[in-house]
Amino acid sequence: MPVRIPTPTNQKRQWRPRMWHGSHATAWWRMLARNGLFIHPKYYGIAFITTLTTAIHAVLRMVQSATHHDQASHTPLAQDPLFIIGHWRTGTTLLHELFIEDARHSFPTTYRCMDPNHFLLTENAFKPYLGFMLPNKRPMDGMATGWEKPQEDEFALAMMGAPSPYWSIAFPNLQPQDTLAYEVENLPAADRRRWEQTFVTFLRECAWAAPPSDRRMVLKSPTHTWRIPILLKLFPKARFVHIVRDPYVVFPSTVNLWRSLQQTHGLQIPRLEALEEHVFGTFSWMYKRLEATRSLVPAGQWAEVRYEDLVANPLGQMERLYEELALGGFDRAKPAISTYLEGQQGYETNKFQPLPPEVESDITRRWGEVIDRFGYARRGVPGGFS
Repeated sequence: MPVRIPTPTNQKRQWRPRMWHGSHATAWWRMLARNGLFIHPKYYGIAFITTLTTAIHAVLRMVQSATHHDQASHTPLAQDPLFIIGHWRTGTTLLHELFIEDARHSFPTTYRCMDPNHFLLTENAFKPYLGFMLPNKRPMDGMATGWEKPQEDEFALAMMGAPSPYWSIAFPNLQPQDTLAYEVENLPAADRRRWEQTFVTFLRECAWAAPPSDRRMVLKSPTHTWRIPILLKLFPKARFVHIVRDPYVVFPSTVNLWRSLQQTHGLQIPRLEALEEHVFGTFSWMYKRLEATRSLVPAGQWAEVRYEDLVANPLGQMERLYEELALGGFDRAKPAISTYLEGQQGYETNKFQPLPPEVESDITRRWGEVIDRFGYARRGVPGGFS
């Protein structure tokens, strides 16, 4: 099926480095081997440069382990993290940026997520000279970037070699890789232990790099929406905030997200035929999984918010989330959150052309249950769906 969602009218293409440049050599070669080295000739140069940089990262990781391991590996997480979960393009980044305005919270920065193998060793030395490697805006939505901005920890896991579905971005025309990594507890035992060890190691290193260590870490990744059982096993007192957004907005925005990532970070020229089906199927799987596992979260550790309500009344919704999760201290965080919101005035979300009627009908037919559950109005199929 050809993609029916055009590129947003206000989206401009910028130069961007490949995310794989931050990989450990072991992770890079494992990905290449599993995909049969089916790299398009256009990207041979990028693959060669990435091979060199990943070897450097592997060496730097060994040096960091020799110089920092004892301190970082024993750094405790004084409080279990707060996980922001929800489908891609539902406002998880906005919510992440609001929570981290509270000085009592810490978070993985973009530098630490994109160079996770040696940031304890190199961050202060390298970061001032690497500004040219980041675009001014994120390609999928125009939000500001920066090495100190919060980032999705799934990228760090992939770069460190943990099983991650994000490896599929590199080879978009082949069978998706590591889809089991959505539901980590279903991975083979060795892979599951590797994922758990990598995740906890990364969080401890982030905590050591950002004292004081008694701050609560705020993490955001849509992939964690599948992982409530394993996250509670690792962090029994973790808090969860689930954010949801109008599915008729989420669908075109998510199609654009994956298209942008595949075109920017792929090692093949993406054909995109299965892109819309991927978005439909992953969305349905995520909400089925969420409904099956959310009851595992103890009372007082779970909250939900609709993106539309958050945008309409951000301070009111944030205060409610603080109360429901017993985080306390919202009055202390409120001035910083207010200042951040003032700085966001004038920001424009992506502008898509109206959805074709057949796309609206497909969304209603396939996602109607979720649309109803969160109080959105159906479109495209009068009287329901079959």
